[in-house]
Amino acid sequence: MIDLSIHDDVATIVLNAPSRLNALDEQALHGLGMAYDEAEAAGVRALVLRGEGRAFCAGRDISGVDPRDDDVIGYLDGLVTPLLQRMSRFPAPTFATAHGACLGVGLGLLIATDVVYVAESAKIGSPFAALGATLDSGGHALFLDRLGAHKTLDLIYTGRLMSGTEAVQSGLFSRVLPDDEVAQATTDAATAAARGATAAFLASKRLVARIRDERLALWDAVGIENAAQAALCDTDDYREGFAAFQEKRKPEFRGR
Repeated sequence: MIDLSIHDDVATIVLNAPSRLNALDEQALHGLGMAYDEAEAAGVRALVLRGEGRAFCAGRDISGVDPRDDDVIGYLDGLVTPLLQRMSRFPAPTFATAHGACLGVGLGLLIATDVVYVAESAKIGSPFAALGATLDSGGHALFLDRLGAHKTLDLIYTGRLMSGTEAVQSGLFSRVLPDDEVAQATTDAATAAARGATAAFLASKRLVARIRDERLALWDAVGIENAAQAALCDTDDYREGFAAFQEKRKPEFRGR
């Protein structure tokens, strides 16, 4: 269900259940968390997440769920949210390829990833009106922040799905690409990041998270930026970057 491979300091994690559009049950969530743990232990400098087949991830696998005794809190609070938090804290730049259905927990996986490249034909939104359920896994926060209240509730009430093009134009994710190019573009970006100054990238990752989560004002954010820059002065990559610039050569970063 969850495949992990590592090559050139880049981990690739694949949701591999195409017959059910990579929908996730409890076992798959545990497997996904273990894959992130293994990638971190290997010391990778970038990570790619993608889905096999026609979709990235259609959400929770509810094929065997009886709503009369469904432990929703156990699934969401106990499994999904800790996984998304773990993914968002991964100590390297993370990238995802979004194609086909990207719904529910699948949307949450994208929200928890640093950079998301989206296929033109991706389907993103809140189809849960047909189930008598509501959007979860961070979808409300993402949509409200990027779309505003009216567009968010319109998507929820109607169940309309945005294309990848519309989602990127609305500011939800990073970049939209043709379906036959998006996977390679994601891998190329992750490979380039893994060869870069990943300590500096992680400083920016932490800064962005703090500014978002703490709703920092401009000058508070500037103060934190200044402190981060000062800390980077002690890294090998900072010294290498300056030396390469002064010597008019390409830098060779090692992520430390």
